[in-house]
Amino acid sequence: MTEAKLGLIVVAVVIIAFATAMRAVGALRTASAVTAAATTVAIATALFFTQ
Repeated sequence: MTEAKLGLIVVAVVIIAFATAMRAVGALRTASAVTAAATTVAIATALFFTQ
């Protein structure tokens, strides 16, 4: 696994954690948090397999 792929995984986890934390404090609605997480996973997956 290259450093780029490792970084991609780490950043995706951080983005999802941040969206979850924002949902917990009421800054995001549930639908927005789910959309952010799903989009992050989709983009990370596409980039991971095309690197």
